[in-house]
Amino acid sequence: MILLSKDLPFDEDQWSRLEAALAPDPIKRGDTSDDAAVAVALETAEIAILKSDLDARFTAAPNLRWVHCDHAGLTRSARPEVFERGLIVTGSAGRSGPALAEHVMMFSLMLCSGYPAFYEAQKHHEWRRVPEMANLRALAGRTMGIVGMGHTGKALAQRAKAFDMTVLGYRRRDAPPPEGVDRMYSSDRGEGLDELLEQSDVVALVVNLSDATHHLIGAPELSRMKRSAILVNLARGPVVDQDALLAALTEGRIAGAGLDVTTPEPLPTDHPLWDAPNTLITPHFTATLPDRSERSLVTILENLRRYRAGEEMLNRIEPEDMWSGE
Repeated sequence: MILLSKDLPFDEDQWSRLEAALAPDPIKRGDTSDDAAVAVALETAEIAILKSDLDARFTAAPNLRWVHCDHAGLTRSARPEVFERGLIVTGSAGRSGPALAEHVMMFSLMLCSGYPAFYEAQKHHEWRRVPEMANLRALAGRTMGIVGMGHTGKALAQRAKAFDMTVLGYRRRDAPPPEGVDRMYSSDRGEGLDELLEQSDVVALVVNLSDATHHLIGAPELSRMKRSAILVNLARGPVVDQDALLAALTEGRIAGAGLDVTTPEPLPTDHPLWDAPNTLITPHFTATLPDRSERSLVTILENLRRYRAGEEMLNRIEPEDMWSGE
């Protein structure tokens, strides 16, 4: 039996295609907030396709073998009990990769062009040059360092290269550089972030949050960045030591930051990060691609095929993705 969350973002045609692909297995489409109904379904369910992360109800289900969570970041699902059970958990990483890459480029363009200062002048109806103009440079000819080379990192590399940037990448696994990456660093080769941080004008974080990436960027890493460099975080707030970042921004040890994620979320109204110099903050939100739900469905259908064929699954979380924080 297959349990489907009824709030999956599919239209009528997409639901029909999904249910046709799941046949001949029996299907239960229900409200996952209804504990009683979920408990009954999980007595026999082998597969669950959810909109959100899984929880203890699913890790305790006796016959469950595969759970797909229809979103990108599976931090809350990467729990020890998932791996102890051998439960297959996959997600929809990549469905918003191009939009997330655009978000990084937006932050980069605005901060490197000094736009916040110009916007302040505009609000006061002032046609004036600003002191920051003396240090402004185009993105062309600069270096972008991308930490995390999944779907978003690959999409970002292509866009940065289109702006004539030098692109450095960092990821866990040792593999050939993707399109657009001039130099790839890998933790599997024993390489760290130092060279990427020292050379980059823009450091973009698009890596998953795990125990291994918690506070990946702290005071030592920030001290290696150029004073003229900016940090962009589209990963998760705890990937950055936020106190260290605030100090670096306040003391002018880096030039600015673009943050779509913070610790905590939402960021309290009185938090000093709101007023940090040259800092742009968005509320963990990225523009939606017009075909995002179709991208999700394609991933689910391909993983269904792979599951039935006993093949390696797309976007499966591994023990190294484990996150023991909140």
